[in-house]
Amino acid sequence: MAESNEAQPRMLWCRRFAYITIVFLIVLYAAVSNFLINKQMLKEFLDNVPNDYSQPVADALRDLVSSVDEETSTGEENNNGSSDKKLNILLLYADDWRFDSVGYLNPEVHTPALNRLATEGMLFTENAVTTSICWISRACLATGQHYARHQTINLSNPVPFHKYWDETLFAKLKDNGYVTGMVGKWQPGQMRPWMFSHMNSYSGFHYQGENHITDMNERDALDFLRNKRGNGDEPFALFVNFFAPHHKDGSKEQYFPQKTTEHLYNDKNITFGPTCTEEAWEKMPPFFNDNNDGRVRWRDRFDEPSKAQRMIKNYFRLISGVDMACGKIIEELEKQNLIDDTLIVFTTDNGYYLGEHGLADKWYAHQESIKVPLIIKDPRMNKNLIGTRNDEFTLSIDLAPTMLQAAGIDVPDRMQGTDMSRLYRFKDSAANTNEAWRHSFYYEYPGIPGHTGHIPVQALVQKDFKYIYWPGEDFEELFHLPTDHYEERDLARNGTMNETIAVILEDLRD
Repeated sequence: MAESNEAQPRMLWCRRFAYITIVFLIVLYAAVSNFLINKQMLKEFLDNVPNDYSQPVADALRDLVSSVDEETSTGEENNNGSSDKKLNILLLYADDWRFDSVGYLNPEVHTPALNRLATEGMLFTENAVTTSICWISRACLATGQHYARHQTINLSNPVPFHKYWDETLFAKLKDNGYVTGMVGKWQPGQMRPWMFSHMNSYSGFHYQGENHITDMNERDALDFLRNKRGNGDEPFALFVNFFAPHHKDGSKEQYFPQKTTEHLYNDKNITFGPTCTEEAWEKMPPFFNDNNDGRVRWRDRFDEPSKAQRMIKNYFRLISGVDMACGKIIEELEKQNLIDDTLIVFTTDNGYYLGEHGLADKWYAHQESIKVPLIIKDPRMNKNLIGTRNDEFTLSIDLAPTMLQAAGIDVPDRMQGTDMSRLYRFKDSAANTNEAWRHSFYYEYPGIPGHTGHIPVQALVQKDFKYIYWPGEDFEELFHLPTDHYEERDLARNGTMNETIAVILEDLRD
C-alpha cells in the first residue's frame, strides 16, 4: 500500500509532464509554421486541462497562445482559414480606362458594382502601367515584365514573348492544374487554342451585328463559370478582357454604348479637367504639333464643347456597361458559393487623356495616361484592411506575380514584378515586411514603328518628382507632383533643378 501511495504522485507528475510536453511541441510547431494550425482547437485543448494537473503552466501557455494570436493579427492574417488552398482567379480587364473614371473617385461616373468591390477589397490609388498602349501593356501583364525585356512592339506573329510562353502567367496556371479561360480582346500575337483550357478571343468594335461586345464578354464569362470551369475539384482562372470603353477607330461618333446605358448622364454636364485648355496644349514640348496622333484624336472628340460632352458621356456609358457586366459576373461567383475561394482583380490596360494637355488617347507619361484603376478582393486579405485604400506604387507587371502566388506557383525569374498580396495580408501594409516597397518606377513608351505621329518617351516616377525624357528629341521635363498635380509647371526649364535631375538619373540607372 505504501508503494501504491508513493506511485500516485509520480504518475501525476508524469501526466503533467506529458501534457506540458505536448502543448509545448504544439506551440513550437505553430510558431515555426507561422501559426497555420487551427488556433481555436489549441485553445480548447488548453481550456480542458484537468484541474488536478499543472494549471499554472497551462495558464502560462494559454497566455503564450494569445500573444502569438495577437501578433499574427498584425502580420499575415487568413480570414477563411484556407491559406494552403489554391485560390480561383478572376481578372476583369478593361480597355482605355484611366484611374479616376470610376464612381469611388469621381461621383459623376456610375459604377456601383466596382464601388462595392472597392468596399469589399482594397483600392490601389497609385497603380500604373509601365507602358500605356493596349498590346504592349497586355504583354506586360502576361509576362510580368517591362517592355524593355519582353520586346513586344508589333501586333504581328510571332510576338517575342511567345518564345518564353512557358514562363507566362497563362501557361504557368494551366501547367499547374488550373482550368483557364480567356474571353474577349487580347491582341499581342494570335492566341492558339492550346494556350488555354477554353478560349473565346475576339475584339472588333462595339457592335457585332445586333450584339454589343460588352454583352458578349459578359455572356462568355458566365458560360465559362457555369459550364466550363470543370467539376469543382480543380481551381480555375478566368480572364475577362473587355473591349469597352475603347473607341471605334475611324468613326465620327467614336463611342457606341449599349442601349441599357443610353439613359445615363442625360441630365449631367460632365466636368472636364483644368488642363483641358488651349493654354495647356501650348505648354507641351515644342515638338508636339497638330500632326501628333494625340492631337488628331483630340480634334475628333473634344475640339468643340457640345461634341466633347457627347463623346465623354458615351465614353462613361461604355464604362457603366462594363461595370454592370462585372457586377453580374461577381454575382455568379456568389450564387455558386465561390466568392470566398476566389481572388478578384479589376484593372485596365492603360490610362486615357480626356482632353488634358490638349490630347486624347494615351501613350505619354502624364498621370492621366499611365495611372489605371486597380481593385483587389482576396479571401486572405487582413480584415482590418478591407475597404481601405493603398497609396504604394503598384504596377501592371505586378499582376502576374500576385496571381501566381495566390495559386501557390513559383514566380519565374524572368518576371520583374512583385507579389502585391504583402500590401494587404499584413495589418500595417508594407511596413510590416522585411523589404520596403518600391519608392519609384520606370515608364517607357517606344512609339510605333513607322508612325511619325507617336513620340517615344521614358520617365522615372517618384512620389515627389516625375522626370520625363524624350529620347528622340533629347528633351527633359521635371514636375513636382505634390504641388503640381496636373503637371503644368516644367521645372527643368528654369535651370535650378540640375542637382535634383542628377539624383533622379542616378535612381533611374539603379
